[in-house]
Amino acid sequence: MIVQLDEVKENLNITGNDDDGLLARQIAAAESHINRLLGFQMETEFPADTVPADLKQAICHLVGHWYENREATIAGISLVHVPYSVQEIVREYRNWSF
Repeated sequence: MIVQLDEVKENLNITGNDDDGLLARQIAAAESHINRLLGFQMETEFPADTVPADLKQAICHLVGHWYENREATIAGISLVHVPYSVQEIVREYRNWSF
């Protein structure tokens, strides 16, 4: 894993262990999703432990979003795109090919 469970829990201000299984699955899914957005595997592109901090933060942002919004749809709430979040961070590193 690129981002560890304790890093995500710190980002989400979670102190208990009740949701560790859920968070671990969400971390794996977020890393997989961001790898696909990038067009390469972060683990192979960056030498050991050199994944840029902003890509790690993008993973934490995505996990946080999925943790807070666990359903496919949301009713009665206005969501606002957070500037300089997942899409913007990934765009800086993406392997563009046509």
